[in-house]
Amino acid sequence: MRESLFYLAYATLLTHELDAMLNHEWRVIPLLRALPEMTAMTIFVAAHVPLFALLVALVASRNLKTRRRSRLAVAFFLVAHGVLHVLFQNHPAYEFSGLLSGSLIFGGATLGTIYLALEWTRRPVNGS
Repeated sequence: MRESLFYLAYATLLTHELDAMLNHEWRVIPLLRALPEMTAMTIFVAAHVPLFALLVALVASRNLKTRRRSRLAVAFFLVAHGVLHVLFQNHPAYEFSGLLSGSLIFGGATLGTIYLALEWTRRPVNGS
């Protein structure tokens, strides 16, 4: 169950990035919003290729310690990501609204929280 919960949480993050394209998220990110529109969008999209490749490799690592730590980091990021969206919701360029966007952002944060709670209370198995 814990593994399925993690992958569902992770899927909300990946799907949110599709929604982020529709909502021009780069216009809110401090390092990107000062750049010309097309440059910022290109960097935003291109940066996700190595980021997603790295995340997939880490969360599916054969090394149990690496896999567990990576999944904890992704779950923690989902929670922090939800907080960031709350903090930026009054930014003039913030476009996220509606049930889909909210479900992906805050559903991911909720699932990340549940995953962290389950990991916190789990019994260690084989030193992992």
